[in-house]
Amino acid sequence: MQNKQHKLKRSQDQSFAKQNKVSKGLVLGSVIATLISLTPYLFTLYESVPKQRVWNTFLFTYDSSIWLDANYAMWVFTGKIIPLFLLFIWFFTCRHWWYHSLLVPMAMYIFHIFDVFNAENKYLDEFQLVYMIPIMAIIIPSIYLIRARIFNKINDANKSLEELENEFKITPKNFWGKVKDYF
Repeated sequence: MQNKQHKLKRSQDQSFAKQNKVSKGLVLGSVIATLISLTPYLFTLYESVPKQRVWNTFLFTYDSSIWLDANYAMWVFTGKIIPLFLLFIWFFTCRHWWYHSLLVPMAMYIFHIFDVFNAENKYLDEFQLVYMIPIMAIIIPSIYLIRARIFNKINDANKSLEELENEFKITPKNFWGKVKDYF
């Protein structure tokens, strides 16, 4: 009798754990979907910035220096940060073996953002490829080696490409676990 009760309790605990995991996944998915759907609104936030060279707020003062005005500088900034934001979401939610290739466009947008705030630089968006060569020198061969491993396993085994992709998927339990897996 006690054994049946113990099994029933264990079954209920497992069921509760599955429901809790599903509800956490739904909440996280809902937050991510909401953030993605808010990107058009986030892009238009630059319209609240005044069309003057110096923008004073209670937190900081921004001098747009060589830009025409702070509004224009923030328009350029939002044009860089929104795609970077979407790439970050894609990077941290992608479970395919090639997700590291997203680091290349992410690095490009990060260099663009530095260029926006370093506007005195005369060569805006011009030499970022030179700075990205070390990043690409690491990412591209890594992706090629993973791809080669997959196709070697396909030739040696009777698994489908989808089954092999599932082997290379990283499925951490939470956000920080996923960050630790990437770095």
